[in-house]
Amino acid sequence: MQLEIDIINAFTDTQFGGNSAAVIISKEWLSEPLMQSIAAQNNLSETAFLRRRSDSEYQIRWFSPLTEIDFCGHATLAAAFVVFRRHPHLKGLKFFAEAVGDMHIRRNSDGLISMDFPSRSPQPLASIPSDLLEGLSITPTEVLRNNQAYFAIYSAEEDILRLQQDAAKLARLAPYDVVVTAQSKKYDFISRYFWPANGGAEDPVTGSIHTGLAPYWGEKLGKSSLIAYQASRRGGLLHCQLEEERVIISGNAVPYLNGIIDVAE
Repeated sequence: MQLEIDIINAFTDTQFGGNSAAVIISKEWLSEPLMQSIAAQNNLSETAFLRRRSDSEYQIRWFSPLTEIDFCGHATLAAAFVVFRRHPHLKGLKFFAEAVGDMHIRRNSDGLISMDFPSRSPQPLASIPSDLLEGLSITPTEVLRNNQAYFAIYSAEEDILRLQQDAAKLARLAPYDVVVTAQSKKYDFISRYFWPANGGAEDPVTGSIHTGLAPYWGEKLGKSSLIAYQASRRGGLLHCQLEEERVIISGNAVPYLNGIIDVAE
């Protein structure tokens, strides 16, 4: 069986920046073992699999090299970029995922792709796991959590840039990952994302976690429109807009590869 595959760099306008995601679109779902094997072979943060309902409506699932993921923002952006490129007449799309529901996506006149996600604000914790505190080289000033990750808050963006992780200890926080974040001088806030339990040591750019970061920093800064930077080696820029119980996350994407893979179902 031959499948068309695209690799897209998401949340960047440069060739080798942002976060890479593979995208495969099919009429019917591939088997879960095959999707996981393809994602492991790709060895990218995420491979997005889309089941086509029509030119503008798709079901979407996301797989890291290790496991299926409930929600991935950068691979959603990559998938939308591929669909818009194949159907240039479209201005809007609708994706559906079990854990997220309907996601309305639009292509803006400035080239940004905007994705409408549910807000997932983090909540304070009664107690902080020792593995979290021991797994980060700098002690945070505050720790919260949502259904995806622990949020380690810092008072200085320099702490985010120089912080080191102990991946073995953070992996023991499974199924939760860890995001570290601080207010920024150049942007509204910056972050880094560690996910040794679910995908890898550090994710280059994580769209999904900004459905929690944007509400947190929006309340702290008294803003509904925020610019975020994920300070990984590759780096990524995200535009975040708060609208009641939704977060609109927008970004650029750059194509890297289009090809055919041969697999046996």
